[in-house]
Amino acid sequence: MAMTVTTKDTTALLEVEIAEMADLCLGRAPYFDVAFLTEQREKWVLVTQAREGNKLRGYSFCTLERIGGTPSLLVGVALVDRNSKSDQTLKALIHDQFRRALLAFPDEDVLLGSRLTTPDGYRAFLGLEDIVPRPDYRPTGEDRAWGRRLAKRFGSEKAIDDKTFIMAIDDGRPVGGLDYIAAKATLPAGAEEAFGAVKAEKGERLVVFGWAMAESLAKGQLPK
Repeated sequence: MAMTVTTKDTTALLEVEIAEMADLCLGRAPYFDVAFLTEQREKWVLVTQAREGNKLRGYSFCTLERIGGTPSLLVGVALVDRNSKSDQTLKALIHDQFRRALLAFPDEDVLLGSRLTTPDGYRAFLGLEDIVPRPDYRPTGEDRAWGRRLAKRFGSEKAIDDKTFIMAIDDGRPVGGLDYIAAKATLPAGAEEAFGAVKAEKGERLVVFGWAMAESLAKGQLPK
């Protein structure tokens, strides 16, 4: 069955939809429950949902904004159902959000930033340039500054180690991020190494960002 994707303002998100979203990880990490998802409705501007028929397969809360003048697509919370079509679902979600980014920032490069709960999440960055962090690359001062800016937007600038890009918040509540496990697709080279010593079960997340080039956005070539 074909996958359909819709994006709308979070203010239009219904309680029944939030309950359906919470059911996708009922009883397992990252424990995005109704209370947590209701909070996200207030924190983010857009919500994207991917469905297979009437069945919800994944969702993503995001915002399109300028950070210090830089066009940015920030994925605050996203979850993909862990089934045989998880790869297709992730690609559909990211593609629709890049489509929105093109409309908001025509002819401009756009920074994609998120927090990963697994190394598999690096698939969301396929086709992007200058991804940080990545293996065999020493982040510059500007890279580290971007890590802090994103951590601030994700809740706390003080929670990130700007050398490892690991963000740690452990206050007993669910911690946002991009939760995705690949079904069949191979992971991008170096993803597991870059994810390193992140302890997702303890609330740690890896802040990752990369650049979507204007030409690729215009041609609809992202994600790869």
